[in-house]
Amino acid sequence: MIRAYIFRMRPTVGQQGLLTAMLRDHCTLYNAALQERRDAYRHASKTTVRYGQQSAQLKDIRAFDVEGQGRWSFSSQQATLWRLDKAFAAFFRRVKAGDKPGYPRFRSRTRFDTVDFPKDGDGCRWDANPHDPVTRVRLQGVGHVKVHRHRPVVGKVKTISVKRECRRWYLVLTAEQDLPKPLPETGSAVGIDMGISHFLADSGGGFVANPRHGARAASRLQAAQQALSRCKRGSERRRKAVEAVARVHRKVRRRRLDHAHKTALNLVRANDFIAFENLKIRNMTRTPAAKPDRDRPGGFLPNGAAAKAGLNRAIADAGWGVFLTILTAKAESAGREMIAVDPRNTSLKCPACEHTAPENRLTRDEFSCVSCGHRAHADTVGALNVLRAGLARRDANPA
Repeated sequence: MIRAYIFRMRPTVGQQGLLTAMLRDHCTLYNAALQERRDAYRHASKTTVRYGQQSAQLKDIRAFDVEGQGRWSFSSQQATLWRLDKAFAAFFRRVKAGDKPGYPRFRSRTRFDTVDFPKDGDGCRWDANPHDPVTRVRLQGVGHVKVHRHRPVVGKVKTISVKRECRRWYLVLTAEQDLPKPLPETGSAVGIDMGISHFLADSGGGFVANPRHGARAASRLQAAQQALSRCKRGSERRRKAVEAVARVHRKVRRRRLDHAHKTALNLVRANDFIAFENLKIRNMTRTPAAKPDRDRPGGFLPNGAAAKAGLNRAIADAGWGVFLTILTAKAESAGREMIAVDPRNTSLKCPACEHTAPENRLTRDEFSCVSCGHRAHADTVGALNVLRAGLARRDANPA
């Protein structure tokens, strides 16, 4: 299996300048390759330029600009061109599927933050000085950069990426390793129901509180963004204000990830089988379509967009997608089984008599069956129905 590791880099002041120059030159290469593709297609011949043709030009580009493009790893520059090629492939796939195309755009130097090295030992070297008590990574054109390795890397390192976040630098490794040993069986199964009032409810009647990290940091983020809006573009003061906004976002993201990892780990350790709702989060957070007013040309009728915006913000703050991704990865590593079920009517179906009706849901949290009178928390009812549907699906399709 492939596992990723993220470590904080501790470059010197001089190395920070070189790392910034590396990102700048890779950004220039990306934009130049994009411009070449645009110009070729706009020509009367409608020529299509592909990755292989642009990669073949790298040798001449490096020879012409020895002090610029020639300083960096050839393989990392190929990875940047391949990154552009994947962006075009995704663009044409969306066009063919009828989705919003999203044509590849030029990148500014402040928005190009990652350089990839496809192979350890080709332009980069992880743990370049194994006898040195301080871990270092060697990057072509930069030198040996100190890395804060807070945990050991298991397996063979395959790829290395350098990433910039505000003024911080990170090293992202992917390592190939053997499948871990599965955790001991517990004989327990659980269904989970994702929510807003509670982060999740399980089929055993337990609840995990919603930490609402984004809502708690909203006032600080608002103040930082207002300070940013008052700064002049290109000024040193604006740069510091941008970093202040980035710090708030980074703290919220890390808290959300920490909560997701801990919650997922508890579920995986305690259960052999986990059933969850197959939520279409992108559809759930879609903005309502505008309703033109026929009686008022140019006017629109109320469509509930304001209330929907609050719900969308709460869903995004909960981080359901991130949590389910982490839960799936941990369950796979631990040898646990996970099954996604259809979420329709899970909170309207009575777990006692299986009567399904909208009237069963009295309020957001209260469930009372109109047929048999069964009463419970609505999220617990949903989790029970999710578990039963998951077990039925597993029994119908045994491995």
